[in-house]
Amino acid sequence: MISATDQTSATSTDVTRPRGFASRAVHVGERAAFPDSAPSNTPIYASSNFCFNSMNKLDAVFEGSEPGFVYNRYGNPTVAALEAVLADLEGGEAAIVVSSGMAALHLAILHEVQAGDHIVAASDMYRAIHSLLTDVFGALGVGTTFVDVNDLPAIEAAVAETKPRVVLIETISNPLLKVADIREIGAVARASHATFIVDNTFATPYLCNPIAFGADVVVHSTTKYLGGHGDVTGGAVVSDADRMQGLIALHRLAGAVPSPFDAWLTLRGIKTLALRVRQQSENAAAIAAALAVHPKVAKVYYPGIDEETVPDIFCNTHRGGMISFEIAGAERDDVFRFMEALRLIRPTTSLGDVYSLMLYPGMSTHRDLDRPEREAAGVAEGLVRMSAGIEDASDLILDLEQALAIV
Repeated sequence: MISATDQTSATSTDVTRPRGFASRAVHVGERAAFPDSAPSNTPIYASSNFCFNSMNKLDAVFEGSEPGFVYNRYGNPTVAALEAVLADLEGGEAAIVVSSGMAALHLAILHEVQAGDHIVAASDMYRAIHSLLTDVFGALGVGTTFVDVNDLPAIEAAVAETKPRVVLIETISNPLLKVADIREIGAVARASHATFIVDNTFATPYLCNPIAFGADVVVHSTTKYLGGHGDVTGGAVVSDADRMQGLIALHRLAGAVPSPFDAWLTLRGIKTLALRVRQQSENAAAIAAALAVHPKVAKVYYPGIDEETVPDIFCNTHRGGMISFEIAGAERDDVFRFMEALRLIRPTTSLGDVYSLMLYPGMSTHRDLDRPEREAAGVAEGLVRMSAGIEDASDLILDLEQALAIV
């Protein structure tokens, strides 16, 4: 039973009295004023809500007439720092960060199309993009025509015939590593008033800035090279400020929000992006050269292996860390033995890591296709895809040679 004294205390309006234990545990130390200094790194703002002393200020932030943060789905300081650096590196006016690369693509496309519209897309793309276009957007009444990204007349014909709302390509294709002539394709898209979306995941902004060549929208799986350490999943969309307003509104409704911790990990990774991609590119070039003369390798796919055929879209002499190659005469079981024999290179489904990684498209990205369909897409039974890490190139080449020896 509560005593009269306790009742008086419990209902008192005296705000100067000592607060109870539970109240102190919740509030003491929070919302303290910071000294006149700043942390050298962007902190992790692990808060889903943000407080304001002035309701007029809160109202202005909600309205958008003043900057600020109110709720994590609407924005977060750590996430905003990541968005700022991505927009800057890609040469865009603004960026939005989402929870995965596929979420970024979904958002970028959904913003542009509605039922009855059409998309022209590169045929050699990450297989999940095919499924997104055919299964998800197809079910919404959006058609897609797939064309060879290196066949400009075919692209022109498809655009003229379908009058698409979107032209969608990858800077460097997955898994055959075709390099797109972004400047020429962008001109075709602009002439037809189509939105030109470029997935720049494989190239990264260190190697190429598609916006400089006419891209309207650039997307990334930040899980890959931007994060760079295999410990975070995310995506990003970069564009102009006007388009970003619509993207932000759609993103708030779709809700594919990254966590502040994931944004912080990606920020940390981006700080060493140039160093990592340089090393990965040098390793990949050395590996591609060694594989090109290996008797058990039928074909090597690498953007720098025949420089004369590579469009002039790169910011520097590096060509990225991705390599694909066909093991001569290999069947599925042979590829499995090869993958299991690797000692330094790790069999896994991702890329862009500090570790060197190997993937078998026939088992992973293209497993929804039967063998004739895979071969028609250029994915031979013995094709494997390698993401060169930052290890010593000589060690990676030796690992490949010893694994190929058992096939």
